Amino acid sequence: MYRAPQADDAIAELDDRNQQIVAAAYDLLDEEGLEGLTIRAVLQRTGLARRAFYDRFAGKDDLVLAVFAHTLRRAAAQFAEQVRGLPDPLARLHHIVNGIVIGRPAIDGDWQAGQRRSAALSREHLRLAEARPVDLQRAVSPLIDLIATILSDGMTEGQVRQGPAHWMALLVYNLVSTTVHSQLLAEEESIADRKRREELATEIWEFCRRAIAA
Repeated sequence: MYRAPQADDAIAELDDRNQQIVAAAYDLLDEEGLEGLTIRAVLQRTGLARRAFYDRFAGKDDLVLAVFAHTLRRAAAQFAEQVRGLPDPLARLHHIVNGIVIGRPAIDGDWQAGQRRSAALSREHLRLAEARPVDLQRAVSPLIDLIATILSDGMTEGQVRQGPAHWMALLVYNLVSTTVHSQLLAEEESIADRKRREELATEIWEFCRRAIAA
């Protein structure tokens, strides 16, 4: 049965210095994209010594993986809370697919800054899928687990065809994320078109719905 996780069991708390480092990485990605995210820039932004960084991360890849892990844990918890009151599993999954595809502006409301970070992370997602596949899979697992739970509920209620829920969740996530990565990279040198993103969300959801329907 679907249960929206509480914040304390969905988001692993980072220690203070980890929080500083990950927050600095977010800011640098928003402001300058991937080119601005360097260890030197993180140290300048946080005021931490180089040793403090390397006590926690082996290098830039580990930092980016930490950003992914924090982002996806937070997204899974937020989505779980948002869909708690929706009437059925398909409505919950529809909400999540829309949320992933359309995205949201950066916290300060600067949509284009949010797109810079998203495009940068899309590039890193594609690279790390080859270089660090196990670590990347671990980082994205909270969202896949949430989708799997919703699909399992859908099977119980007769809305979703029977099958291995976690594998189906992985297929849904890979379809959605790969399409979004391609869209983000295409938009990298232009202003993001929210209307086109909404149309894309509709197209992707219809594809997913037909693939999983009972």
